[in-house]
Amino acid sequence: MNNKVAQRAEWLRREIQDHSHRYYVLDAPIIADGEYDTLFQELLALEKQYPELRTLDSPTHRVGGPPLEEFNSVEHKQPMLSLDNVFSAEEFGAFADRVDRYLKVSTPLQWVVEPKLDGLAVELVYENGMLTVGSTRGDGVVGENITAQLKTIHTIPLQLYPISDVRVPSSLVVRGEVYFPKQDFRRLNRLREENGEAVFANPRNAAAGSLRQLDPRVTAQRSLAFFPYAAIYLGESTCSTQEEMFASLRNLGFRTNPLVSLCASMHDVVEQYAHFHEIRHSLDYEIDGMVIKLNDFSLQDRMGNTARAPRWAVAWKFPAAQATTVVEKVDFQVGRTGVVTPVAWLRPVTVEGVVVQRATLHNRDEIERKQLKVYDTVLVQRAGDVIPEVVQVILEKRSGAEEDIIFPEYCPVCGSALIQRNGEVAVRCVNSACPAKQIQQLIYFAGKNGLDIDGLGKKNVEKLVAENLVAEIADFFFLSQDQLSQLDGWGEKSARKVIDAIERAKTPKLGTFIRALGIRHVGEVTAELLAAHFGTLEAFIIGNKEDFIQIEGVGEQAAEALEVFVQSPSTKETFDRLHLAGMQVQPFEQSESPLSQRVFLFTGTLLSLSRNEAKQLVKNQGAQVVSSLSGRVTDLVAGEKAGSKLTAAREKGITVLDEGDFLRLVGKK
Repeated sequence: MNNKVAQRAEWLRREIQDHSHRYYVLDAPIIADGEYDTLFQELLALEKQYPELRTLDSPTHRVGGPPLEEFNSVEHKQPMLSLDNVFSAEEFGAFADRVDRYLKVSTPLQWVVEPKLDGLAVELVYENGMLTVGSTRGDGVVGENITAQLKTIHTIPLQLYPISDVRVPSSLVVRGEVYFPKQDFRRLNRLREENGEAVFANPRNAAAGSLRQLDPRVTAQRSLAFFPYAAIYLGESTCSTQEEMFASLRNLGFRTNPLVSLCASMHDVVEQYAHFHEIRHSLDYEIDGMVIKLNDFSLQDRMGNTARAPRWAVAWKFPAAQATTVVEKVDFQVGRTGVVTPVAWLRPVTVEGVVVQRATLHNRDEIERKQLKVYDTVLVQRAGDVIPEVVQVILEKRSGAEEDIIFPEYCPVCGSALIQRNGEVAVRCVNSACPAKQIQQLIYFAGKNGLDIDGLGKKNVEKLVAENLVAEIADFFFLSQDQLSQLDGWGEKSARKVIDAIERAKTPKLGTFIRALGIRHVGEVTAELLAAHFGTLEAFIIGNKEDFIQIEGVGEQAAEALEVFVQSPSTKETFDRLHLAGMQVQPFEQSESPLSQRVFLFTGTLLSLSRNEAKQLVKNQGAQVVSSLSGRVTDLVAGEKAGSKLTAAREKGITVLDEGDFLRLVGKK
């Protein structure tokens, strides 16, 4: 290895660190994702060839290292204390009065408030600007060493990144909350459900589970984030207030919560609490209250701490998002794809100001894992728009009168035998004529993921079914304005609006129509693959398993489900009626795309779709796909763990796209 290689690696680290800071902290990137990926992959390749180049602050730690055998213990520099709680303006007022009486200052006290994240508290230790140790809170004195896992989180600086002439402290301890953004949490649970895996109960559990993975590479695949809330300067500090501390952390390269604010009076604190309570469900992270701290550090020192909590801070909690109640019975609901979901009927209880009477139990495995029985006393929770769920059974409350929950062997609606496929937690009804499945399919067909017929949301579809106006999808297209205007709550105007929307829905694109049919294993990407392959609805509906499985990106399960669907007599009857109603599904059109002159090569693993699906997407737009690198290749799509093809492509000057660039190119992002 020569000096030029080492200098290049150092330059790459600085350049990547700068662009990461702009992207994750400042939210102001100045290069495209593909350019960033090119720099990152070059550094990965150099460190692989010359392992001695890898430093503690290398951005390549973000992808995770080899699995650990176990977590070691870490003693915190100072104890990580808890917070005392208040639950009303009166209780906070009493707390503030105690502080005021003790301090006896002549000026009004100032408070810094911040959202109380429902995440996982961690401690980060920086020596000479470098992250050396990261740990969990543990028991407050000793935590677990999860440095490798924390290094995969992009909003945690591996090296302090000072702005202008800000001095980097020789020793700094930063404490904060690791959380799972709600949007990414929902995406993760959808993927786990599709893969037949158990879902996480809430974002906090998902964050904790992700950080406690012995394999940091698993953590790296989860979109965790971090907000700091405290700093301990073990050397000299120029900060004298909480407000200055947050400014200092921002100047050192941390992303701080933009909702942190300074309140000049108790009245301001009360108003800020009301604001947080109002916006909590619109935030992309879970909060369960607000943390209030004295702004002045010297006043904090005068107040001191108890054995478990500071006397100068308090958590003002929101009304309980959890409550205790009793399971009175369990029903079993059947979804669009036949999945049978157990639902608990509860003794009514108020949670976050809402009366809760039902809660999901997810599946049979969850019931067994929680040892749940009818008449059990349980803890239930509700968070935002998530339906209530049973968190745990209070075993100490059992009286002996509890009854086992018997999962049905037959569909509770149509009586067909239920099945559970190998490797899946789901139990399904496979009867295509099951009324429960049919109504969910009707809702899906008319909804956002289907033809998106304005005015035909879930409640209106259910009303149409209850009035015997709709029983299968073709019935939507035989509805009249007179029929709709006579329904309770409907009038001429709303009926006309729905009829117009139905008329517009009669000419869908082939891919959109196939997706709207709600065939199991057939989502947006597969529907587009089918549309491109068959070209017309007429060709699609005479396909068989052999036809389907030869399409790149269509697996055996999807091919089987497609064959069952298209060969069903009821499907043929439905399509005949749709034709009679005037539906004209538009043939697939090969777009005159700029991709028609491009040649793609794929390497590495894509996270949001399979390589075969990705190949078919560019083929649909006229591009060619090859399996080896040559002078013909114009674009290389690099997923996770891209290999030697990436380095070779870069040397040849071939355009390199990361997964985000690729999805934008083909119109999927």
